[in-house]
Amino acid sequence: MKTLNNTTRKALKNKMAKALNDDLKMLPAGTKDILLDDLITAFESRVKVLNQAQLNLQCLVDFGVKVPQ
Repeated sequence: MKTLNNTTRKALKNKMAKALNDDLKMLPAGTKDILLDDLITAFESRVKVLNQAQLNLQCLVDFGVKVPQ
């Protein structure tokens, strides 16, 4: 998975800022910006890990490996 382009990242940042507005309103603008950037980076990282795990699981299924539940 590639990283988000600047336009997509900015749109996601705006959506997160709107969704978290009540929780972030007491923070200074610079701190909000840093926190939102960190949240987006963490989100990207987790999506990448989950996508990779899904690919690995699909490989196991394709080869007929039984995964205990």
